[in-house]
Amino acid sequence: MVAWILVFHLVGLVFWLGSLLVVTHILAIHSEEPSAAARVTLGRLEMKLFNGMAHPGAALMVITGSILIGEHPRYLHEHWLHAKLLLVALLLVLDLRIYFRTTAFLAGRAQLRRRECLALHALISLVFFGILILVLIKPFGMKGGTLGEDHGKQERLTAGGRGIHNLRRGGQRLRLGWENFDCALPLWPFGE
Repeated sequence: MVAWILVFHLVGLVFWLGSLLVVTHILAIHSEEPSAAARVTLGRLEMKLFNGMAHPGAALMVITGSILIGEHPRYLHEHWLHAKLLLVALLLVLDLRIYFRTTAFLAGRAQLRRRECLALHALISLVFFGILILVLIKPFGMKGGTLGEDHGKQERLTAGGRGIHNLRRGGQRLRLGWENFDCALPLWPFGE
């Protein structure tokens, strides 16, 4: 069940962040477009991306993220998750800023500059990169155990001078091999 929730969490991520990155790029083009017909078309495209992909993707991400945390409440005590949630809140603020600036721009109440749009594009990319680092590397460490410690037998084998970890759980085996590097996978976000 957790694996499917994680799949939808990642689908929401692709829709939300992908759309925000595309919208900010289109806004940068739109801000300098001289043709009135092209400006109308770009405005419709921007709103379709917001309403059809970005905001549904954000909702899907928030809902599935809440379910994932509900499935593993001990992660509420992890510092990497606190930092990730702070970055997600920053993404929500950026999303709303871009949305309201876009609607004001389309209504003629505000001016957008290419530089502002590209700065928002870069900021979204940096926040996303920060979230990836937090989720995949967990620089603040894990207080709980690892997949091998929590849910299965972990054994160290050597083959040709390389360390290989076998993680066994319910008849499944995952083999990871890195030279001179011991690795244990965290339980979440990879699911149970």
